[in-house]
Amino acid sequence: MHTDLVAALDIGGTKIAGALVDAGGRILVRAQRPTPAEEDGATVMRAVDAVLAELAESPLWAGAQALGIGSAGPVDAAAGTVSPVNVPGWRGFPLVERVRPAAGGLPVTLVGDGVAMTAAEHWQGAARGFDNALCMVVSTGVGGGLVLGGRLHPGPTGNAGHIGHISVDLDGDPCPCGSRGCVERIASGPNIARRAVENGWRPGPDGDLTAAAVAAAARAGDPVAGASFDRAAQALAAGIAATATLVEIDIAVVGGGVAGAGEVLFAPLRRALQNYATLSFVQNLRVVPAVTGTDAGLVGAAAAARTAGVTPATAAPAGA
Repeated sequence: MHTDLVAALDIGGTKIAGALVDAGGRILVRAQRPTPAEEDGATVMRAVDAVLAELAESPLWAGAQALGIGSAGPVDAAAGTVSPVNVPGWRGFPLVERVRPAAGGLPVTLVGDGVAMTAAEHWQGAARGFDNALCMVVSTGVGGGLVLGGRLHPGPTGNAGHIGHISVDLDGDPCPCGSRGCVERIASGPNIARRAVENGWRPGPDGDLTAAAVAAAARAGDPVAGASFDRAAQALAAGIAATATLVEIDIAVVGGGVAGAGEVLFAPLRRALQNYATLSFVQNLRVVPAVTGTDAGLVGAAAAARTAGVTPATAAPAGA
């Protein structure tokens, strides 16, 4: 009987995934439901309850010591609430309170999805062995999290390291967050595609208007598509350099769908970083792709719960 398991939830605008994760970061049991993102909050919560109920049907559930939740944000870990931008039925939704009955009274740790990804990369991925790291999700939005002094640093509300809303263009386009020129407004997938279309790029016969299609065009030599990725890379480099200057990170790990563009993104990102990370103590900063993939949210939610000290120290993530 496994007695060192952590239950994990990964809550996003498309799916609600759940798992039982062992002390080595292996997922032993999975459950998943589509997110009824356009429905009311109670309907979304029923999908969460269904995922937990399916996990609880496993004979391994008895070994679960805690529940970790990584949710699209903003989140407020201190209050136990979530307000995912892409789930309008949840605004200040008391997720931790509502989830406890279905979790059988397990201790609950809530973090933002960027922090969860960071926990996964520090435990099992590209940031393993680094005491000071920034990990980023560049996808529909841009999120992130920090490892400082060898430990996950979620901050008081669970949002620390949210690099997507650092302003890197003071007179730039308005961002939905209320600021201007945010990293997310420039470097997220939809904004990469939007900028390419505005500057004359046109999709192929399939009509694909995603950042992945823009990346394919850039790889084939389309200058407008390439320029849109160059601009995204510049914004990411400015945000990464600002973070490194502030808290002295050693490595920046970039994951998410946009990172799937590979060197279309990473080559201009590394070049641009040389122009922004100029002080002596940040010049050796490394930028690498994430490696934990689509399970990052689940593994990271479990890692965040372990780091919070709700499971035995012997089961803590490496470096914690």
